[in-house]
Amino acid sequence: SQLCVHSCSAKLTHTPTLSEGSAVGLAKVLTTADLVSLGVGSCVGTGMYVVAGLVAKATAGPGVILSFIIAAAASILSGVCYAEFGVRVPKTTGSAYTYSYVTVGEFVAFFIGWNLILEYLIGTAAGASALSSMFDSLANHSISNYIVTHLVVVVVPGQGEDTYPDLLALFIALLVTVIIAFGVRNSVSFNNVLNVVNLAVWVFVMVAGLFFLSASNWEGGRFLPYGWSGVRRRPSTFSGVFKIPPSHTPSPPRWSPASPPTVILTLMVPYSLIDGSAPLMEMFAVHGFLWGKYTVAVGSIAGLTVSLLGSLFPMPRVIYAMARDGLLFRVLSHVSALTHTPTVACVVSGSMAALLALLVSLRDLIEMMSIGTLLAYTLVSVCVLLLRYQPDEESDPIQAPCGVGRRGDGASPGNSEQMVGDPEDEGSSYHAGVTEDLHAGPPALLRRLLGARYPELQLRLGMPSLSERPTAATGRVVTRCTVLLFLMSFLLWSTVIFGVEQGTGVAAVLSGLMAALMLGSMVKLLITILQQPESGRRLPYMAPCVPFVPAAAILVNSYLMLKLSPLTWARFAVWCLIGLLIYGGYGMWHSTLELDALEQQAHASSYHGADPSGVQGEAERHQTPVFVGPDREPDGGDDAAES
Repeated sequence: SQLCVHSCSAKLTHTPTLSEGSAVGLAKVLTTADLVSLGVGSCVGTGMYVVAGLVAKATAGPGVILSFIIAAAASILSGVCYAEFGVRVPKTTGSAYTYSYVTVGEFVAFFIGWNLILEYLIGTAAGASALSSMFDSLANHSISNYIVTHLVVVVVPGQGEDTYPDLLALFIALLVTVIIAFGVRNSVSFNNVLNVVNLAVWVFVMVAGLFFLSASNWEGGRFLPYGWSGVRRRPSTFSGVFKIPPSHTPSPPRWSPASPPTVILTLMVPYSLIDGSAPLMEMFAVHGFLWGKYTVAVGSIAGLTVSLLGSLFPMPRVIYAMARDGLLFRVLSHVSALTHTPTVACVVSGSMAALLALLVSLRDLIEMMSIGTLLAYTLVSVCVLLLRYQPDEESDPIQAPCGVGRRGDGASPGNSEQMVGDPEDEGSSYHAGVTEDLHAGPPALLRRLLGARYPELQLRLGMPSLSERPTAATGRVVTRCTVLLFLMSFLLWSTVIFGVEQGTGVAAVLSGLMAALMLGSMVKLLITILQQPESGRRLPYMAPCVPFVPAAAILVNSYLMLKLSPLTWARFAVWCLIGLLIYGGYGMWHSTLELDALEQQAHASSYHGADPSGVQGEAERHQTPVFVGPDREPDGGDDAAES
């Protein structure tokens, strides 16, 4: 009860207590336009100027456009789930980490946050590496030739590729780290200016490219030179590089506007002649349009810088949120009194990204970024599916009693790190637009589509009536079904990819039968989930067609993850192992929830020791203040003591 009252007081006073003895908060200066600029810049960057051409040349040909479409489907499915997840816990720093911390518990939150760090870490390194390649291309590859001539050449294990230490990428990553650490207002203003230049060049590419198109580049089997296998593999790459960073608002991932320039690229230049390091810039040089080349060069530098800022900007804030909860080393939650930024987290994360940019090739960085992104979005879809079918008292993170699985540090997540909106409205923002009446919300899509036939389907499938509400038992059923669905999706696609697609003869047939059985089992799990009552709480935004949309997002994302290379999975396993060691060796013992539990035990022991009869302790418990939510009235007595 004391923890809950502390939480209420923190909301009312809005005193940012970010670390022991510190009352310095993050600067609350971002506007909606700033957030949109960060998101657009994150999309129109590395993917458009580098990755699309690289994939078109080496893997998919002009069929890379189809990879964009598949990636778009995955982004839409993940986006609608991500949006609902964010609406449940608005105005927070830490994105999916904070949402999951408040709603589903500490361990899942740590795993999601750890993968978000990987996503942003690799994204920053990839952006720096792409910028380095762009400058190298402008200098006619003299930079790389000098490094290869005067420094050691590294052979990439397992791939036989020659690469070199990218010193320019190291310098770029460190420079952008300094810009980010200098302050939010300055770095975002710089980002907005570059984004205007970037979008202007995007329009120029679309218009100027129309004068150099040749349909012959798509004819005669040139559209799918590598077959459908290349098209199916590469959407996972685009899912990693095309996103909006959810740093401060519940912004879902979006499909990048890089697909139209890719159409122009593959129609202007044969896929085999595409320049792998600077495709959009060199496509004008192929046609002798040098003025267009240098115009695109300006936009490329601006766009890649914006993309780099879009990856590095949210990373320290995720680290900061995790460190403040005790899951990472608390020194990382230090906020500078001068710049109001998490300086230590900025320096550490930027230095790690610079080291990766120095040693790892751009191709490997992109694949590593994709696997972290896809897993984080898969877990978000799992969490949305779980929360929809939990009892209202448990599904609402603010009204739930403080304890295991919820924040117990006395400060609502994001109350001190909030960066958008009026802080005076924070105490009521969690319940804005929420109503208890299920009938007051929009009718279910299935009910609208079927009309009069819906009751018949409801009876046949055993679906609950609108008046039924979830219980703890039905919530456990959905939890078991969702976990099985998550695991079986990976097992299903493993059977299809490695058994059906790569197998031959009887082995392929048996794998197909196993896959069909697993698919039937997954359909049965979905029907079981449908038979459980949904929560009656309505949110300002809710993902449509639950449980089908989250299940589809899980299936698509797991398929794309399994299309990545085994070496990428090995590196990802090492990253996860490091995270588990940090959580087991430090996070479990220093987390806010653990410390609060120990404090409660100490208080309970002191009460019993001071009053053996228990009479005084019982009286004090009756007088203990109780958390008062927007849908509750303050009360006392036995019920208050129990809560």
